[in-house]
Amino acid sequence: MNIGAALLGGFIGTLVLTTALTAASELRVTRMDLPFLLGTAWTQDRTLARVLGYAFHFVAGLIFALGYYAAFVGLGRAGWLLGMAIGLVHGLFAGTTLVNVLLPAVHPRMGTPYSAANDTPLLEPPGFLLLNYGRATPVVTVLAHVVYGGIIGAASKGP
Repeated sequence: MNIGAALLGGFIGTLVLTTALTAASELRVTRMDLPFLLGTAWTQDRTLARVLGYAFHFVAGLIFALGYYAAFVGLGRAGWLLGMAIGLVHGLFAGTTLVNVLLPAVHPRMGTPYSAANDTPLLEPPGFLLLNYGRATPVVTVLAHVVYGGIIGAASKGP
């Protein structure tokens, strides 16, 4: 196990994760566009929001890869199956806490259950298990994170 391999796995995993989520959005499987949601926290310009969102998502993917690496070191082993298990926990946590609870609390353009109807137009909050973005959204999100974790686990284990 080495940190460089974990970061490479994090980069590839984030590329796969982001591509899967974007493909699901473009194919109308989900209405969630996570990079766009992240980017609109910083700007109202839709094009710039997408660019910033993708950049932030890749940085977050690398930071989470370091967390996976720390877990592998702490457990004394790595591998795709362990990575997938951590990815499952990560996906469930991301969908139920990070995006569902924390993002609406800090996102300046996202509605909350406490927003008034006459407020400035806001992005729709994700809702419980991200279901406001479609019934398949939690499944797509968790599966993409499981694959992400498997990639980091496989890369971290090495040859």
